[in-house]
Amino acid sequence: QVHLVESGGGQVQAGGSLRLSCAASGRAWWHYITAWFRQAPGKEREFVAGITWRGERTSYGDSIMGRFLISRDDAKNTVYLQMDNLKPEDTAVYYCAASMKAGVVDPREYDDWGQGTQVTVSS
Repeated sequence: QVHLVESGGGQVQAGGSLRLSCAASGRAWWHYITAWFRQAPGKEREFVAGITWRGERTSYGDSIMGRFLISRDDAKNTVYLQMDNLKPEDTAVYYCAASMKAGVVDPREYDDWGQGTQVTVSS
């Protein structure tokens, strides 16, 4: 099992930036695909970005359109999500998740989840 703890959420104005962090621990967590999802009230959980171990490959959800960047620092057991040019529609709870399967965007394929961190973007 992989234990994940998110941090870095908050409230910003449209056009602003935030960096989320996901601190990981547990058995061989670095072999896992780590991803960020988000869920707004009344909406389904949405894939935001994913990164393979060693950061060899990254993928992004269609709604991101080049505004976010996922990265990982294995020395610090941490995965980051840099979010720039934030929009009110980015408002959601952001979750970090881990999976042994590469290239999956369905949240049901992810076995371990953090508790989430709230991001609120005001217009």
